[in-house]
Formats: sequence, C-alpha cells, structure tokens
Amino acid sequence: MFPLARTALSLSARGVQRIAARQSHHKAGPDFHDKYGNAVLASGLVFCVSIWSYVLTQTGITWNFSPVGRITPKAWNDQ
Repeated sequence: MFPLARTALSLSARGVQRIAARQSHHKAGPDFHDKYGNAVLASGLVFCVSIWSYVLTQTGITWNFSPVGRITPKAWNDQ
C-alpha cells in the first residue's frame, strides 16, 4: 500500500473515532429546535400573513397592476 493512502486511511479512521467519541458525550435532551421549532415556524407564518393582509387591505397603496387591455394608446402623429 502507498504511504499516502495509508496516511489518509489512518487520518480518516481517527476522525471517525473522534466523531464517535464526541457524539457519545453529547447529552440526549431536546435542543431549542426540538422544543420550539414548529411553534416558531407557525408564529412566523401567522405574523407574515397578518402583516401582508393589513398592507394589502388597509394602507391604500395603489399597486401597479398591468394596464394591458384597459388603456387605448393615443395616436402619436395626430397634430
């Protein structure tokens, strides 16, 4: 076996051992996302929908919808 390949294999084996050791020491309790993930997602969705509903219905903004079919062009060479 080539020395470089042997070194790469031993490094990868050590990396796997480190990861396994790190995960074995990790606590098994739920983290923030396990506890509150869906609640944060749902509240963000409700907030976004409510704000956009207010903006679309109450602010009086004139939206720039397409005028195609509603405006007849004026002849440019009429004098």
